[in-house]
Amino acid sequence: MSRKQQLHRPGPQPGPPADDTGCAILHVDMDAFFVSVELLERPELRGRPVVVGGAGPRGVVSAASYEARTFGVHSAMPMTRARRLCPQAVVLPVSHGKYGRVSAAVFEIFRSITPLVEGLSLDEAFLDVAGARRRLGRPAEIARMIREQVRDQQGITCSVGVASTKFIAKLASTRCKPDGLLVVPAGGVVDFLHPLPVASLWGVGERTEQTLTRLGLRTVGQLARVPLATLQRELGTATGTHLHELAWGRDPREVVPHTPDKSIGAEETFDTDVDDPDVIRRSLLRLAERTGERLRESGNAGRTVSVKLRMANFKTITRARTLSEPTDLARVIYVTACELYEAAGLERVRLRLVGVRVENLGPAGEAPRQLAFDEPERGWREAERAMDQVAHRFGRGAVRPAALVRRAADGDGRDGRDG
Repeated sequence: MSRKQQLHRPGPQPGPPADDTGCAILHVDMDAFFVSVELLERPELRGRPVVVGGAGPRGVVSAASYEARTFGVHSAMPMTRARRLCPQAVVLPVSHGKYGRVSAAVFEIFRSITPLVEGLSLDEAFLDVAGARRRLGRPAEIARMIREQVRDQQGITCSVGVASTKFIAKLASTRCKPDGLLVVPAGGVVDFLHPLPVASLWGVGERTEQTLTRLGLRTVGQLARVPLATLQRELGTATGTHLHELAWGRDPREVVPHTPDKSIGAEETFDTDVDDPDVIRRSLLRLAERTGERLRESGNAGRTVSVKLRMANFKTITRARTLSEPTDLARVIYVTACELYEAAGLERVRLRLVGVRVENLGPAGEAPRQLAFDEPERGWREAERAMDQVAHRFGRGAVRPAALVRRAADGDGRDGRDG
């Protein structure tokens, strides 16, 4: 069965898109992305509630299928609660390398259409297609083409919002999920926006929503009709002005093609608190390997290595060190992280979570070349690049440091979440 044949087909789609004149901004959002990628290898699970995340007692939901969402399961929910809400759900572990490869292929589709692609995460992006109209047609036609290419080439579905601004395009993609296309005409923004709940506005969190509810403002339309001075008095000048502008659909932000990564890292939460330094160091090694792989995939190297150590009482400390030269090498990251852990004086303190991060990033090609701590002229760097190639072809677990092979026997617990 082909990928295309394996796809879950939703119910009937809405009629023809509305007038897309002046609507050059697209927001493309993959549908239940982690789950969709997993189902490519597990098609027998289609139609069943599936949850991706850490299975341990401290695991967290990373993604949930739409079938699982009907039971109230959602991302960032503790896995224990998700299991109570939907005991029949199939729980799958997180496989970040797999998602990264599919994401890269999807973004290649985006960039084949326009260079103006602003990625927000692995599974969503803004596109400005104004310059592609002469070559590819109207924005709604381009949106349909993107959906078809993602479906045919990668076997997954996406939802696309088409509008005149980024804010409205993102709202539109949310309103047409899953596997939908929604155009909000430039002249119909207010009609689309004003019936929505105030929580739909970017920047309205739980506390702000409570304040607005206290004022009797439950819809965007109600908020829009409040005098600006009143909103500024109740919410503060910046927030009041921001929400007033959004309530009338005004969003001047442009699509920014590339925002450089400020840092790259990963973290793990243990199933039970750990005070064994050997277990902690193996965790740091796993995280250093993951971080180094991501640095090389992104073409970056960084000069500052930091560790995050969260104790059983939830007190969290971080320690950082700036290296003499940038690195993308897991060996350097690991040795530095271990030294930071030891210097923190927590070797016999029970830890709940550890994290490793590399900051002060720049293009790896511009980084001066220096050997790793105990690296011969040809050694660690070549070995890690070879591991990258094997992992890309066979998956991350196909080759790994010998110290990590002991994990299964030792029973190191972790929830598989990455930062």
